[in-house]
Amino acid sequence: MRITQLFVLMSVIGSAWSLSTAAAQTPRITILYDAFGKDAAMGKDWGYAALVEINGKRFLFDTGGDPVIFARNVKARAVDLTQLDFVVLSHRHGDHIGGVSYLLGVNPKVKIYAPKDGLGGTFGSDVTHQFYRKDEALPPEMRYYGGKPPEIVKLGTVFPGANLQLIDNTTEVVPGITLLALVSDVTGTKEMKELSLAVNTADGVVLIVGCSHPGIERIVAEAAKINPHIHFIAGGFHLVAAQDPAIEHIVTTLHDTYKVDYIAPGHCTGEPAFAALKKAFGARYLYAGLGTTLNLGAKEAHPNVKSNTATPGSRNSTSTWRSAMGDGWRSN
Repeated sequence: MRITQLFVLMSVIGSAWSLSTAAAQTPRITILYDAFGKDAAMGKDWGYAALVEINGKRFLFDTGGDPVIFARNVKARAVDLTQLDFVVLSHRHGDHIGGVSYLLGVNPKVKIYAPKDGLGGTFGSDVTHQFYRKDEALPPEMRYYGGKPPEIVKLGTVFPGANLQLIDNTTEVVPGITLLALVSDVTGTKEMKELSLAVNTADGVVLIVGCSHPGIERIVAEAAKINPHIHFIAGGFHLVAAQDPAIEHIVTTLHDTYKVDYIAPGHCTGEPAFAALKKAFGARYLYAGLGTTLNLGAKEAHPNVKSNTATPGSRNSTSTWRSAMGDGWRSN
């Protein structure tokens, strides 16, 4: 048993050093930015970033808050940012887009998907000239564009020159990979658009969320339109300041209503929510601290943590997984 465990452990650890290559054969998610974790070589900071390798694609989801810390963490995990198919920026908050300056210094032409966040949004806007009223009685020097505006008016972005593609509605950007575009209705972030990412696999939807400002329940409901079987969720659930009844409602919704297979919360999920989710999901709660690689399985896209030897089986095979690997597995 221990020989088998050691063999699997060495195989999985060995794969962790190949993060600089093209999309991995084994689908996986590597946490590059967060405020908790065990890897002393990486800098903990409030924010989120993850490298996702799945469905033959390799992309970055968010970039954390500080470009220096983001650069340190990328180098610590030997991630080659020149080898990306695209980047997703979930929303406009600085703790998710702060590392873009470093990213663009390394890969200035990479395609970046970002939410179309309304007139004057952080990522820029393109609107028809109909957005403003006109007075044709004014002389040309008092009229916008001399009275002859372009059909499309492009407003500036905080990332000039970046290859930005703005997403207004839920969009399948490549086969099997969909960006879910939802708008927050919560005080403080009302009307802010946020992108989450859903990958449809043979085992159900793999869902990556940034901060879940529109509500994790709404995001999961949107993902379930693609496939009602939600296999795996990683990222921030925005329960960091939530009281126990609100946390319990979300835990029950994810566990009982949507019957999510595996869960790997991070960032703004919050410590009380970590505890509640771990209690509810048990062995199906996956630690996702800074530096962790979550392997989604070489063939069937079942999650396991890089430095433990866990390889969950099918939707109902948690006991098989635990008996095969023992209860002493540990994450990085």
